Amino acid sequence: MIQLGLLITNGHRLLSVAAILDVFESVNVFYEQSGLPHFFKITLLTPEPTPVRFNAAYEMQPLAMAGFQNLILVPAFGAGDIRFAIGRNQACIPWLREQFQNGSEVGSFCTGAFLLAAAGLLNGKQATTHIDSATTLATNFPEIILRSDAVVTDDHGIFTSGGATSSFHLMLYLIKRFCGKEVTLRTAKMFAIDMDREQQTYFGSFLPMQDHGDGLVNMAQKKIENEYQEGRTIEELIQDIPASRRNVVRRFKQAIGLTPIEYLQKTRIEAAKKLLEQTDQSVLEVMLNSGYNDLKSFRQLFKKSTGITPKEYRDKFNISRMTITRMAAV
Repeated sequence: MIQLGLLITNGHRLLSVAAILDVFESVNVFYEQSGLPHFFKITLLTPEPTPVRFNAAYEMQPLAMAGFQNLILVPAFGAGDIRFAIGRNQACIPWLREQFQNGSEVGSFCTGAFLLAAAGLLNGKQATTHIDSATTLATNFPEIILRSDAVVTDDHGIFTSGGATSSFHLMLYLIKRFCGKEVTLRTAKMFAIDMDREQQTYFGSFLPMQDHGDGLVNMAQKKIENEYQEGRTIEELIQDIPASRRNVVRRFKQAIGLTPIEYLQKTRIEAAKKLLEQTDQSVLEVMLNSGYNDLKSFRQLFKKSTGITPKEYRDKFNISRMTITRMAAV
């Protein structure tokens, strides 16, 4: 029997915890229906010293009383300040390190990767997280080999998943690892999970940090955001900023984890995505209205950023087409 410890962190996302419990309890039911003992012994663990009841159904065990766990799962954090969330869960960090050193395997879902990073478990390892949190993870923990496009990573006993529904793909990956293909397929069918998702890049949105406290960088950000459509180079866009280009680049990278040219490209690609989602403009018109003037280059940059072509992106996310599809289905 696999000892599975689900870490109920302070500030966890309830949906993440519920999904993990539902999937792994369902696997146990599959074994029960086959006349076999449960495969996973699921224990809910808390960094709080006093045990409490979880949703009136589960009693939690403090970390100090928890023995060795074969597999530890860390759910996503809820919306809010990740650094504050990590601070509230400091008690988990030495425990996670000790368990891993003793042979436990550890998996995180979505933004739960930040707790593994804070514990140093991701240093020198490949990892992913919610696509919109990837830059923040890389900036705060540069020792990580970030694979922001990945749905799931597996690196020497440490597993991470991308955002939201990517969590189900990590659960399937772990079930296949421990239980085999047959149970994995049965689980995928029960939860209606498409098993062929290979990347999560196209789900991302560019949400740059604005409250970093560097007024010069804010000035450069506003300049880029207001004038990206004009098709000018980054040198032309920031030429009025009262600092040398070298100083602007250094402070930009320090404040938000991107260079000015990377910021300009992401701003333009995000504008193109919105036009593809919300309008029927041709790809050529979208290109021009996003500040580009070379169609081949635009298509290459768009695919590099999102993982799919402009046409594929429109087919997947255009609002009017989604409405038509739903109506046709009805």
